[in-house]
Amino acid sequence: MTVDDISSGSGEEQPPFSPYRTPHHEVDHTAEPTDDPLAIRLEQLILGADRRYTPFQAARTAGVSMELASRFWRAMGFADIGQAKALTEADVLALRRLAGLVEAGLLSEPMAVQVARSTGQTTARLAEWQIDSFLAGLTEPPEPGMTRTEVTYPLVELLLPELEEFLRYVWRRQLAAATGRVVQAADDEEMVDRRLAVGFADLVGFTRLTRRLEEEELGELVEAFETTCADLVAAHGGRLIKTLGDEVLYAADDAGTAAEIALRLIETMSNDETMPELRVGIAFGTVTTRMGDVFGNTVNLASRLTSIAPKDTVLVDGAFAEELGRTAEAPVSESEAAAEAERAEKNGEEPPSYRFALQPMWQRPVRGLGVVEPWLLTRRTTDDRRAG
Repeated sequence: MTVDDISSGSGEEQPPFSPYRTPHHEVDHTAEPTDDPLAIRLEQLILGADRRYTPFQAARTAGVSMELASRFWRAMGFADIGQAKALTEADVLALRRLAGLVEAGLLSEPMAVQVARSTGQTTARLAEWQIDSFLAGLTEPPEPGMTRTEVTYPLVELLLPELEEFLRYVWRRQLAAATGRVVQAADDEEMVDRRLAVGFADLVGFTRLTRRLEEEELGELVEAFETTCADLVAAHGGRLIKTLGDEVLYAADDAGTAAEIALRLIETMSNDETMPELRVGIAFGTVTTRMGDVFGNTVNLASRLTSIAPKDTVLVDGAFAEELGRTAEAPVSESEAAAEAERAEKNGEEPPSYRFALQPMWQRPVRGLGVVEPWLLTRRTTDDRRAG
């Protein structure tokens, strides 16, 4: 009997695991590693090792049960391949490291699985983008008669170390920024359930565009939209949570930052004739964060505000408007602003200066959230300041 025939010791055959990705994280129990010679050469180049272990052999060498190994690998988004010899020393080391964190008490087992899942999902998207958008364009044969196959291997060989180092750099930078936000939290509860400003930006009439534009044109529009949003959010101190084609979700620690981003998005898109109109909804309140995403009523409210916002406008909820008033980013009311300006003028003082203006809109019921009173957010113009 070979090692491949041995179970994990429980008397029952344990589920296998594999480093081969299944689309949309669906488990394919019939998946087999490729036997294509070029694919195998590229795999060896990228992984830096030959295939050596079956799933059970890798788990046993790492000192991990097949059950836990399978949970880790499925969490990372890899399909089952039975007992094919397809794993490397790196696979063994990864299992050993995750299991070691659990054994040392640094992570619970569910948390280790979550680490595997979040890392797998994030890097899967990155890898797919690099192949689809980056390598696919660069591997066009430079000379007639050359095949893509003849170009791919040397190109990957050149790019791999540079991309790896850049990924490490960006990850450390992002980790430093995220850690800084955590240590500045007021208490432990705020680390998970935090008060944030959450904004959705949505392209108006996108469904109609999908019927009118060619696929390539639509892809270019979406890429330009996502790139513009990502750059503006980052430049002004927000965090891009995710992109959904015609919509982006971002968050900011304070209302003023979220407001500036929203108005910059509207101004930038409206000056681009190739872009459809944009609408933005923002809410402020407690938000639950998980695996880089945000959840809760505040997020739902921001989404609903976006859906009812007129084109090229920003609607915010009452809590957001109140927060802008509390931080003196916008006047609580125009009448109070006028009174403050009058008092300052009488006393020979400089009147208060506000960045934003708020206008209450009609109250309306919002499905699942009751009656809300949106506020229209704009920049405070010179006329507003004089009136105020």
